[in-house]
Amino acid sequence: MSYRGRFAPSPTGLLHAGSLVAALASWLDAKAHNGTWLVRIEDVDKPRCSSAAAQAILGQLAACGMTSDEPVIWQSERSTQYQQALNALAKQNALYACRCSRSTVAQNLARMGIDVTRHQETPYPGTCRNLGLSFTQGHSVRWQPPGQPLQWHDRRLGAQVQNVSEAVGDFVLKRQDGLWAYQLAVVVDDGWQGITHVVRGADLADNTPRQIALQRALGLATPVYFHTPLVMGENGEKLSKQNGAKALTLDNPAQVMNALNQAAITLGLQTQPGEDLPAALAAWVRHWQTLTPA
Repeated sequence: MSYRGRFAPSPTGLLHAGSLVAALASWLDAKAHNGTWLVRIEDVDKPRCSSAAAQAILGQLAACGMTSDEPVIWQSERSTQYQQALNALAKQNALYACRCSRSTVAQNLARMGIDVTRHQETPYPGTCRNLGLSFTQGHSVRWQPPGQPLQWHDRRLGAQVQNVSEAVGDFVLKRQDGLWAYQLAVVVDDGWQGITHVVRGADLADNTPRQIALQRALGLATPVYFHTPLVMGENGEKLSKQNGAKALTLDNPAQVMNALNQAAITLGLQTQPGEDLPAALAAWVRHWQTLTPA
């Protein structure tokens, strides 16, 4: 099967140093495999996303020599496909409506003696699982995953295992406000686009077992995963838009090369002072072929 990879930014702001690392790694991996590299705009969370930011991200990628090999896909235009997937899961009797807010979930977990730690997944305790609530506006839709441990292999992190039902519990596929959840949208789109390899930041590694479980339930192929090192902020946390990461300024060749060199260093690649963009990208593709496992 021909290699098909993707970079899928959420347009809640411009690219920052951390997101450029993920973009560069996914592009290099595709080119090192003589594959196809796609860009997908993950704008399913409409209140937080903007078309202006999406266009700006595409411009930033182009300035760095990275353009999608096929037309860009926008999640906001794919609601019909997500509903079809939800309907398929409904036939398996593993969906139910839920009225719990995040605060309600946290309160219920606290009453059960389960500590809710910031930035960590909190397992849903199944509060609404057997209430028979209607699938109406104001209720989210949760999916009950299989109960057995799920194993997979990450090209950088190695062997991984997680029991999704214990670590995460029943998770949301459609939000209370009617918007589609990331987990369902990404699985449907990866399957539809025929993605064979996913290269993304290590902060998303914990999402992988949920997505594999959904892929299996929907009869979709599971891509090969590679989770890249993270860029950390001054406070020791992952550099992110929520963590105050500064948008990259890529207005001239010097700024572009400086940003790409920093991303390359994070990925363990060699940089050459004074090298221009085409030469640097070509050298990194060659280096990536020897640096990363197949």
